Amino acid sequence: MGPNPLWLLEDLARDLDLRPGMRVLDLGSGKGATPVFLAREFGVDVVAADWWIPAEEAAAVFAEAGVGDRVTAVRAEAHALPFEAESFDAIVSVDAFEYFGTADSYLPYLTRFLRPGGQLGVATPGMTREVRDLGMIPPHIKRVVGWEAIAWHTAQWWRFQWEITELVDVTSARLQEDAWRDWLLWARACAEHRPDGEKTNRPVIDMLTEDGGEHLSFALVTARKR
Repeated sequence: MGPNPLWLLEDLARDLDLRPGMRVLDLGSGKGATPVFLAREFGVDVVAADWWIPAEEAAAVFAEAGVGDRVTAVRAEAHALPFEAESFDAIVSVDAFEYFGTADSYLPYLTRFLRPGGQLGVATPGMTREVRDLGMIPPHIKRVVGWEAIAWHTAQWWRFQWEITELVDVTSARLQEDAWRDWLLWARACAEHRPDGEKTNRPVIDMLTEDGGEHLSFALVTARKR
């Protein structure tokens, strides 16, 4: 549901150690592309949790993709996850964490569901400088996403936010190289191929073109639970 989720996940996975048989939570799994990728590429067992996509709809996607035996669809809100403590070897979130994961209390909540040594990996829209440091949301970004850009942080912000809890050891925190170019390529493809795509994606295309990588990126962050 967000931009280029598989390109982001493929890059994020370089900083993770995912192995066959692991139990992985895909938090904010959308329409199902990322859980299918995880099951196919890494042989992991995935719980795909999303609030906006009905579980039955997601399950049909997984069955059609041939991974219905390894991916379980769950409809769940990120602050009320219906899982037992320490039940996952890894938690990944692509194009979703910015909506629920920036609160100071969220990492302590989420790590309850990770086993000791378990991995956390997030790919989320990011900024090259904090909005608070800029003193404003740049106008070309504000026109498209409004206040939501406050939740788009630098990789350094995420590193501090997680490490200060002493619950995890951050293993990688980086801005994706040329992330805005992938995002622009995705938006242009959506504009060309999706119904009503030009109208929906034109503002994003214009925003990314004007920005040219000055402010916009994606933050890729990984950690292990202590």
